[in-house]
Amino acid sequence: MDTANEYDYRELMKLSNQLCFPLYAAARKVTGLYTPFLHELHLTYTQYLVMLVLWEQDEIPVSEICKKLYLDNGTVSPLLKKLEQEGLLYRSRASEDERVVRVSLTEDGRALQEKAKEVPAQVGKCIQLAPGKALALYQLLYEILEEEKK
Repeated sequence: MDTANEYDYRELMKLSNQLCFPLYAAARKVTGLYTPFLHELHLTYTQYLVMLVLWEQDEIPVSEICKKLYLDNGTVSPLLKKLEQEGLLYRSRASEDERVVRVSLTEDGRALQEKAKEVPAQVGKCIQLAPGKALALYQLLYEILEEEKK
């Protein structure tokens, strides 16, 4: 066995050389920062993401929510069911195509946005990252996400 190839293999297999690990660990850290603020709203982080999509665009097909969140229908549907049980949204079949399920906010769902309006700023205070670096990170992460669409 060639010792140079063995060295390369071992070097590549170090945790510190994996791009996925700092992304994973940072994502867990940042999403964890939301927990105390979302707890007050009775939302999980993923439920909050669904609500963000709906606050931006109400009456949206489930497929569009999945696309915006980079999640599959099997992940989004239980979230929608729970949020519907909480009275924050409702689902209905589109009249033009019954295969399409549309999601709309209830009055309580709309009102929750007012209660949640401080969450981004509160979490932002917990992350000590210069605005320029935050913007660069944001752009790089979306580059990775957009690669999936190609």
